[in-house]
Amino acid sequence: MSTSDIDGLLQGAVDGRVIPGVVALTGDRDGAQYEGAFGLLNIDGGAAVEADTMFAIMSMTKAFVSVAALQLIEQGSLELSQPVADILPAFADLQVLEGFDGDTPRLRAPARQATIRNLLTHTSGLAYSFLNRDILRYREVTGTPLETSGQLATLQAPLVADPGTRWEYGISTDWLGQVIEAVSGSDLATYCAEHIFEPLGMTDATFRPSDEQVARMMALHFRAPDGGLVQNSLELPEPEFWMGGSGAYATGPDYLRFLRALLRDGELDGERVLRAETVELALSDHLDGAPLPDGMVSAMPELSNDVPAFPFLQGWGLGFHLFLEDLPAMRRAGSADWGGLFNCSYWIDRASGVVGVFLTQVLPFYDARIVETAAGFELGVYADVGALHSA
Repeated sequence: MSTSDIDGLLQGAVDGRVIPGVVALTGDRDGAQYEGAFGLLNIDGGAAVEADTMFAIMSMTKAFVSVAALQLIEQGSLELSQPVADILPAFADLQVLEGFDGDTPRLRAPARQATIRNLLTHTSGLAYSFLNRDILRYREVTGTPLETSGQLATLQAPLVADPGTRWEYGISTDWLGQVIEAVSGSDLATYCAEHIFEPLGMTDATFRPSDEQVARMMALHFRAPDGGLVQNSLELPEPEFWMGGSGAYATGPDYLRFLRALLRDGELDGERVLRAETVELALSDHLDGAPLPDGMVSAMPELSNDVPAFPFLQGWGLGFHLFLEDLPAMRRAGSADWGGLFNCSYWIDRASGVVGVFLTQVLPFYDARIVETAAGFELGVYADVGALHSA
């Protein structure tokens, strides 16, 4: 697939109202290889999408915060085996939710305390309400605020499993952000700006967008029952704390620079944010026998569709999902990836020397038509990569 074919795929997705707009980029160790911007900031007639369009990247924030924690580990300020409660004593108060007696939660003490490694690998036992019905019910019956509230009290939800026993997607990285603040003495937004965004020349990446950046932001949209798109009324509130799991904003070129730094073993344009051995450690499997789920079932359909199981061997590194075998005609074994709630996604393929990012703003997550478009984009990229490698 040529560049014009990729352009056609993305423009076709806009014309067919699969997406309101999109910024998609790929790069290698030497620079950007493809950049496309299509559609409108608002389906109802907003300005055109440009390369500098801002996006709420939601869970793609986790990669930034994981790198921040890895920096502190490199410095000796933090250890993977260190109990979270040694740094944040309030974490020791979290109990395991076993079920309910009527509307009364049934809680017990965890068999062991979660470590920093557990936070990075999502084996801490913490869950998300939109993917775990028990935690959703707990928040409802106790009045504990939902994660989308931006309130610090959202962190007071209990565990749903003993640490280390299984992978459960949840608020682990929000707690990790609190760890980073306690250890570094800096708030998370400032830490990431000073130690990741500024060194890597990510001029628009931020946890606190300016009015000018907000004006460049794509509006959030929702998949309507008829399959079309409507502007979504969900507004992200001003957070009470910097949410390490979902609170950042960025442009496509910014995020590509971050991915290229990881592709280049932690260095970009002479600035090093991680040692090569740390990148290797982060992109290695750390599940240690903790099982991954057979897909993810949504508890809040307005936020996410069900996410099916993938028929490939997978793992989880220090902040990064891993494919442990090749995806045919796409990324190679050892590749890292993840996405954001608004149907954004990225990948890092060190074996092929390719990274990619796909940014849009649509709910609910794992929209089938957007997943198909993003996969088509990746297939087109690798068709060109294969041609280059065989030349």
